[in-house]
Amino acid sequence: MNIYYFDSSAIIKRYMEEAGSKWVNSITSPAKGNLINIAQIGMVEVSAAFSRKVREGIISELERDNILGIFIKDCKEQYQIIEIGDRIIESAINLTCTKPLRGYDAIQLATASVINAAITKKNLSSLIFLSADDNLIKVAKEEGLLTDNPNLHP
Repeated sequence: MNIYYFDSSAIIKRYMEEAGSKWVNSITSPAKGNLINIAQIGMVEVSAAFSRKVREGIISELERDNILGIFIKDCKEQYQIIEIGDRIIESAINLTCTKPLRGYDAIQLATASVINAAITKKNLSSLIFLSADDNLIKVAKEEGLLTDNPNLHP
């Protein structure tokens, strides 16, 4: 079992056919027994991404609603949803002061870092941070996280 943290750009690949989708599907398959962590705000980001696909004419509203329903069901049944508390917000603020990050990206990275600190204290293997955002991957590496980009697994 591996412990993963998916930002929204990575987890959306499970629901939309994109570069890296097959690889993401293999990781998120319940049969693998991996622990999948997602920030609570990631749910909103994924919904916004699906709606953007509607505006761009890539999917219909009905397709969006169906995909969103599956995603929300998976969030309840398969993923560990991490609530954003004061510790994560403080860490994200510090990241925005020292790293070239957008606000939600800082929250994503801070969330992963807090989880990683907690699991390494328990002598579990390090969390693997997944994102399709090259800048976010770069900063996550600088922060000491193990990382991978689904786009590198076509």
